[in-house]
Amino acid sequence: MLQEPTKKRAVAFVGGQDLFHAVKESFGYFHPNYDVKLLVEKICANQGWIIEGINFYTGVPDHQDDALWNTFWNKKLANMGKKDIKVFARPLRYRNETVKLPDGKTYTVLVGREKGIDVRIALDVIAFALDGAYDVALVFSQDQDLMEVADEVRKIARQQNRWIKIASAFPKSPTYRNTRGINKTDWIPIDRATYDSCIDPKDYR
Repeated sequence: MLQEPTKKRAVAFVGGQDLFHAVKESFGYFHPNYDVKLLVEKICANQGWIIEGINFYTGVPDHQDDALWNTFWNKKLANMGKKDIKVFARPLRYRNETVKLPDGKTYTVLVGREKGIDVRIALDVIAFALDGAYDVALVFSQDQDLMEVADEVRKIARQQNRWIKIASAFPKSPTYRNTRGINKTDWIPIDRATYDSCIDPKDYR
């Protein structure tokens, strides 16, 4: 049996858009008002983990497509950089999507989608494990595609003959329908009181 370390080093991998949409449905906030560093610190303190690093991933709209949110994210990401959070940002890719209205009419809207963010998170979780950078990968996501990453991390643990844990953190409330973390990981639900204690007082809009 692999020896569990008494002091566990944690690295956080935060999917910014996924976290925002989960928080919006769970707690009713309509812009990404989280302080990532505070949120990671709170969870790691509750678990008794030592923070080794925080990585944040998000798509950002082009200024010509959405000036408000482009400015918001550029300011918020710059502030994260000052807190030693490593930021991975990619431009959103846009495509037309047709929505059917209740009266039967259809409406076409331009929707921005992230491309490559989940892949980047998966690659980093595996690369950091190979480098021995953490004992715990704290992933803020509920994307079940990352279940395969959990399998790979376990293989790495066996190959390196060391203990590694991967945990999935996500908001939880009576209004949020997705009650599952990533399969094959430890689930860490975030309640409203915990989240509200980690709100960024700055509104970058």
